[in-house]
Amino acid sequence: MQITDVTQENLDLFCVCLEDWADEPKEAGGRRRVWYDTMKQRGLGAKLALDDDGRIGGMIQYAPIEQSIVAGRDLYFIYCIWVHGYKKGRGNFQKRGMGTALLQAAEQDARAHGAKGMAAWGIALPFWMKAAWFRKHGYRRTDRDGMALLMWKPFVDDAVPPKWLKQGPPPQSVPGKVTVTAFTHGWCMAQNLILERARRASAVFDDKVEFREIDTLGNRMDLLGCSQTDAVFVDGKQIRQGPPPSYAKIRKTIAGRVKKLKA
Repeated sequence: MQITDVTQENLDLFCVCLEDWADEPKEAGGRRRVWYDTMKQRGLGAKLALDDDGRIGGMIQYAPIEQSIVAGRDLYFIYCIWVHGYKKGRGNFQKRGMGTALLQAAEQDARAHGAKGMAAWGIALPFWMKAAWFRKHGYRRTDRDGMALLMWKPFVDDAVPPKWLKQGPPPQSVPGKVTVTAFTHGWCMAQNLILERARRASAVFDDKVEFREIDTLGNRMDLLGCSQTDAVFVDGKQIRQGPPPSYAKIRKTIAGRVKKLKA
């Protein structure tokens, strides 16, 4: 196994989260590429795991926590660690130690850059980005927001634990219209997919729907003020962020609000 940095040669594959066989990354647009180009100027680390045959099977992305989507200092934050597990496309690379190797490489890089610790987010339930997996690697919980746990591993005694950003009020609606508000940071392909589907669905209803996009990558004050980085709201109610809902489901949600608006 080999751990290597993302290069221009494999950047396209990284930006579609190793799913170059699927249609959804194309539907999500080029936001991850914009995020990558911007965050590389802010200290982003991005690495890939290759098997003995040179096939890319895993990835990790991390950055100084001051540039991340959580509150903290002198730490690095893991946005995502992913080992391809589908039978289709690249095939299943899980259960080979790729995740552990990627995590160790990121921690070593963070230490080399003077970080006092590493932070990551995890899910309490046993699926993607499992908090229990991070616990096995020496991480412990420091904050919680529903099922999302903020995990961290201090490297030194004086490291300060990170916290989730404080939850702000829901976005305001435009009087007389259904208001769809999309906060976009760009790091997550799934969230980019939700945003693009919401944009398309909003356009169907012409002037009955106001679509607003708030850039939390370029506007740090928006990020700190609302605590949302990648989220879509319809009249102040957030669309769920699990497996991305289909375009049809998002359109149906907006249509229901338009119907009430007419009433």
